[in-house]
Amino acid sequence: MPKTYNDLYITARRALRDAGIEAYSLEARLIIAHASGKTMEKLLQNMQFYTSAEVETEVSRLTERRLRGEPVAYLTNAWEFYGLPMEVTPDVLIPRTDTETLVDVALSLLRGRKMDARILDLCCGSGCIGCAMALNLPASRVVMLDISDKALRVARRNVNQLGLGSRVLCTDADARKTPPMLVGSFDALLCNPPYIPSGDILMLDPSVRDYEPIWALDGGEDGLDFYRDILKHWKSVLRPGGILLFEVGIGQSEAVQALMRAAGFLDIGVHPDSRGIERVISGHI
Repeated sequence: MPKTYNDLYITARRALRDAGIEAYSLEARLIIAHASGKTMEKLLQNMQFYTSAEVETEVSRLTERRLRGEPVAYLTNAWEFYGLPMEVTPDVLIPRTDTETLVDVALSLLRGRKMDARILDLCCGSGCIGCAMALNLPASRVVMLDISDKALRVARRNVNQLGLGSRVLCTDADARKTPPMLVGSFDALLCNPPYIPSGDILMLDPSVRDYEPIWALDGGEDGLDFYRDILKHWKSVLRPGGILLFEVGIGQSEAVQALMRAAGFLDIGVHPDSRGIERVISGHI
């Protein structure tokens, strides 16, 4: 008997709910929209329409993968960050709401002061941070760097999809080594580096540990290796008065503040995320 999109939604929603998935309603809609090739808006308009056996089979297949722990963002190759649609694949971390705090703070420090800023997004991954900055500061120019060629391919596709190709450059660089000679200088350096202590990786939620790229999570024995190396090697790319902004993990705020002070950064600022956790540390030279 033919099924409607609403029938598929009810079945997928119940399965996800019974498995304890928190956002079961949203995730069921995302899976069905992806399986049917529809936008979320179009899906909601078509919920009473009959669907095909092919779509039903695909929804079932994707739902089973989700029930095994695979994040819905990797099932649909899409996620939202700062109100922007972003492509994500297993080659990049799934953008977190916590990281939007990094963009909020950077915009607050640059707006009205340096609207045409040159911005560096170091360890860019999907490019979500750099793209959000470029779209919210239309006169800015952004360079996005990552060591992973696969991540850079995702970042480039996001840049092009958002129409930012004329102002955003993606290229490879190792955040733990000396910057490439032609990288230039910047008014702001934003970085969400790997910061999970190596010994904590196995304790992460399986949806993170088993599916997201470990190299983008592992920050060394105490989680601070990238902060030390970036402060050592990349301070030189900041222009006089330039600002550095780091995202940090829970409990890392004081240690990163101390590292920034030791590196000569001034006016160290601590900025909480929406849950009140000290999430972003800023300073200038």
